[in-house]
Amino acid sequence: MTYNSSMATPNVFQVPPINKRKRIPMKTIRAIAKHIAEKFDPEEIILFGSHAYGKPTAWSDVDLLVVMDTPKEDEFEKSLEIRKSLPSLNFGLDVVVRSRKVIEKRKRLGDWFLVDVTEKGKVLYERSN
Repeated sequence: MTYNSSMATPNVFQVPPINKRKRIPMKTIRAIAKHIAEKFDPEEIILFGSHAYGKPTAWSDVDLLVVMDTPKEDEFEKSLEIRKSLPSLNFGLDVVVRSRKVIEKRKRLGDWFLVDVTEKGKVLYERSN
């Protein structure tokens, strides 16, 4: 089932308030990735930041790289569209959209951010060919 903002917030997206939690549950992060995969059909979704390779705290946000065929000039708008498709969340969620072509080009140019995310990040979703 795909969720949108007009539907009741599914339980998996409901996370305790920041003062009552240790971190965002991984099942919630996976549910967000599943929602994005079902609604937007990306090539890949990669979790990065403290939830992927650090020690997340109650204050940590969730960082996702969504790899999809999107023109460079539309990446920011697509990130907003993805974010708006989710129910209201009581934690920070950063969605970065890049095409595979842009990622590979930027990595060849030494973009440390994309090198780090693609090498250390945790793949939550990969489209089967």
